[in-house]
Amino acid sequence: MFLKNAWYVAAWSDEIKDELQQVKVLGEKICMFRNSEGEVIAMEDACPHRKLPLSKGRIKDDNVECGYHGLTFDCAGQCVWAPGGGRIPSAAKVRPYPVHEKYGLVWIWMGNAAIADPEDIIDIPNFDNPEWGINRGAAMELNCNYLLMCDNLLDPTHVAWVHESSFAAAATKDTPLRVTKTDTGVIVHRWMMDHEPAPFYKKVVEFEGNCDRLQHYEVRYPSHALIRAVFTPAGTGGVDGTLHEKTFVMDSYNFMTPTTETETRYYWFQLRNIRPDDEELSKMMSEDVRGAFEEDRAVLNEVQIGMTEKTSPHIDLHIDAGQLRFRRQLEAMIAEEAMVDAKMSQ
Repeated sequence: MFLKNAWYVAAWSDEIKDELQQVKVLGEKICMFRNSEGEVIAMEDACPHRKLPLSKGRIKDDNVECGYHGLTFDCAGQCVWAPGGGRIPSAAKVRPYPVHEKYGLVWIWMGNAAIADPEDIIDIPNFDNPEWGINRGAAMELNCNYLLMCDNLLDPTHVAWVHESSFAAAATKDTPLRVTKTDTGVIVHRWMMDHEPAPFYKKVVEFEGNCDRLQHYEVRYPSHALIRAVFTPAGTGGVDGTLHEKTFVMDSYNFMTPTTETETRYYWFQLRNIRPDDEELSKMMSEDVRGAFEEDRAVLNEVQIGMTEKTSPHIDLHIDAGQLRFRRQLEAMIAEEAMVDAKMSQ
């Protein structure tokens, strides 16, 4: 179903306060809050007594008190007080989850806590580079399986029809794609030479005339995407090109967190190599990108309904090669993980 031994985004850092709240990841309900030291704490959101969500309780001296009968749990998930006197039952505990804050995001590890290593969180070059600007938006709720968005982010061709007013250009319809499988995921990419910049990018590039454009669509296991857009004056791009000093680069990072089989929480931000302190540019980019992602959401929500209710088989096209490779490898990773877990439980 899901790959559990991996880091997923649970929230933006500024979403987690010193109050209890429920976050859902991989179909599991998690109680999250900040302790008095400002550290993010995550634990199973169900008191073992009668399963009232702990997020419905209260924080008491960095412990979590159940709102039904007062069972109290420390940050490691161990019950430290129960009503009625006597010995606290050995089963009075909840599962804690490893968490780590990086890039303004709270990351959570849903699998074997013993192998959770923050060094395995995706590396994002230029995140703290003062010469690069950043824009972001609120997380989006998608009514579709997370793999449909992964498919979307391995599909440069869809922009020609879904994003006509923003990312589309004539060359996005028929320029051939190249697919590259890596150790961490799949890349679908192509250079489109000597054409007019797409409407969104025309507003931000700092050169006149036609461009050479790179679409680099990359999704890494289990569900993290880098969409790199490169716009350089015509004649300076391509595999063997020498990029111009006014080349525009935008790295869009996208993190799909499965909440259920048919629901996904989508986090995103963009890094750009121009005008890092231009707040108006950041605002415009956030608004326009959000508008484009709303177009994706409308399509994918309907695709989920169509795939769920289909009465005839769906087909694949040549342009789906990257998506199919990604799904096959992720499926194999999930199956291998399940096999290991089964052996360990014997």
